[in-house]
Amino acid sequence: MKEAIRQRARELGFDDCRFTTAAVPESAARFQEWLVDRRHGEMAYLQRNAHKRVDPRKVLPGARTVITLAASYAPSVEKDCPPPLPGIVARYARYQDYHDVLGAALKQLTEFLEHSDGPGTRSLWYVDTGPLLERDLAQRSGLGFIGKHTNLISRRLGNWIFISEIITTLDLPPDAPETNRCGSCARCMAACPTNAITAPFQLDARRCISYLTIELKGPIPLEFRRAIGNRIYGCDDCLAACPWNRFARQGQAMRNHSRPELAAPDLIELLSLDEGEFKRRFAGTPMLRTKRRGLLRNVCVALGNIGDPAALPALRRAALDPEPLIAEHARWAIQQIVSRRRTTRPGQS
Repeated sequence: MKEAIRQRARELGFDDCRFTTAAVPESAARFQEWLVDRRHGEMAYLQRNAHKRVDPRKVLPGARTVITLAASYAPSVEKDCPPPLPGIVARYARYQDYHDVLGAALKQLTEFLEHSDGPGTRSLWYVDTGPLLERDLAQRSGLGFIGKHTNLISRRLGNWIFISEIITTLDLPPDAPETNRCGSCARCMAACPTNAITAPFQLDARRCISYLTIELKGPIPLEFRRAIGNRIYGCDDCLAACPWNRFARQGQAMRNHSRPELAAPDLIELLSLDEGEFKRRFAGTPMLRTKRRGLLRNVCVALGNIGDPAALPALRRAALDPEPLIAEHARWAIQQIVSRRRTTRPGQS
């Protein structure tokens, strides 16, 4: 049965498929301590469904098995021809929304399970949406190991991977768990611009650029704005530093859903988007999640950090935007550029 499921998963575009039990993950207590310390920031949903996250059997009563799946989003060779003032978008967001792409495949795989085992089988699929400690389940299933940056690393695929799960009442033999293989390497920790990886395997989300540019809905704290650089949606620095990426390869499922125009978008152009244009530009992509106010907030910070006076006209218009969040960050960016011009001595750039 397991091999038939793996074969069907490969046919649907997944790059790996493993199995584990639906027992409580060993990290449940650490996760609860992380919540108590408020290191999840404003991600209140993690607190609301914590009782389910620490026990998969509360997600699906009668669950016996969790099937974990990996889909690589490692990029093909990219051509570098950025605009004069480019923004940086995390690699996973340079595709059609993975929730939609992988969700369609997961639905088919779940139907395959239920038809194969006959009536009475119940299954639920999730792709970064369910109340499961998915990285811990993935490690226990042998899909990969959790690195010091707290992301999953596959020995076969590196760490440019989406992970998803099917929790089911099917009773299938578990695969052997993966062991940690970071060794003494700490490249991911050294690469983090905001020191969000506070210790090996410990992340303070409140300092993470991915959190600050995506999950945080209000103003970006002043102490972190400079470190964001020209990143406008997420951050890949800790992932890119991982030496296991030498095994990364372009995956099947995401290959035909690339959006290369999102790799280095023109910041000045983005700053001119109204609500309708924003929705049209980013329809069907993860970037729609930030809403216009969040993305343009990030764009203002990026322009302030780049410091090019050519951005001043657009920023001055943004400073009059009816959305206060955009206007405040535009004023900050203007101040950064003007201050830099004043302190630059003649003959220097």
